Amino acid sequence: MSAAGETWRLDGRTVAITHPDKLYWPNAKLTKGDMLGYYRAMAPVMLPHFRDRPVTLRLFPRGIGGFSYYRRSLPQDAPDWLRRVTYETETDRHAIQLPLVDDAAGLIWLANLGAIEFHLWGSRAPRLHEPDVAIFDLDPGEEATFAHTLEAALRVRDALDEAGVRGYPKTSGGSGLHIYVPLAPGQSFDGVRAWVKDLAGRLAAAYPDLIAVAHGATHRGDRVTVDYAQNSVGRNTAAPYTLRARPGAPVSMPVTWAEVEAGRIRPADFTLASAPDRVVKVGDLFRPVLEGGQGLPRLR
Repeated sequence: MSAAGETWRLDGRTVAITHPDKLYWPNAKLTKGDMLGYYRAMAPVMLPHFRDRPVTLRLFPRGIGGFSYYRRSLPQDAPDWLRRVTYETETDRHAIQLPLVDDAAGLIWLANLGAIEFHLWGSRAPRLHEPDVAIFDLDPGEEATFAHTLEAALRVRDALDEAGVRGYPKTSGGSGLHIYVPLAPGQSFDGVRAWVKDLAGRLAAAYPDLIAVAHGATHRGDRVTVDYAQNSVGRNTAAPYTLRARPGAPVSMPVTWAEVEAGRIRPADFTLASAPDRVVKVGDLFRPVLEGGQGLPRLR
């Protein structure tokens, strides 16, 4: 790729690509162009999960070793064809335009800004106050291992099975793991958050040496905390298949419960280099999340 940049033709649109040779993951010798190529290749499997969900970007204009920042609002110079939805903030009722990604052109246009990471809301436009997924965000303390995270995930799965609902796991791309419970329409964030907190509290009581309910910081100690507050309007979680700004270019990867049970998977197994081949082999393991259809059962 030329350091001066180029243009890509995507979905009938022309998208300018700038500085594709810039190193974004220096230790892995991966460039911005490698990142953009990954997102272009993965767009067909990613886009169904983006449909109508506001996107929060985490931008690293100089690669993972440089400064970074989160961006919720659509850039002022965004093309007219990049769809957006208006949201009034809870605190000051300030209206902001949130980006919605419909196609590969939109995904690449935003990634070209330096957005290594894409994070998604738990609700869809226009019903931004009605979540369609309950999220168990499992976050190990600094003294816990990923093996502890996998064990905690199995305890969550068992509790969901007992409650009669299905959950689907994915790595966060970091040290944690996310379990998504697809929901039928008509939920509220208050109700979903309380339900997740209730189930997490029951697990913490049953497995006090393994699981804790998040109170403040979640990276402390030797237990795995459940951050139930992720189930709030305006909060967002790493999108399925998004890259993460960590050494080795890891990916937030859907996994099977059999893989979790085996205990051998690690976050570093799923990277920019390996993720596309895995998806070709196993398909989109997170596709059932798109089907929804589950209510929140009363916990016994």
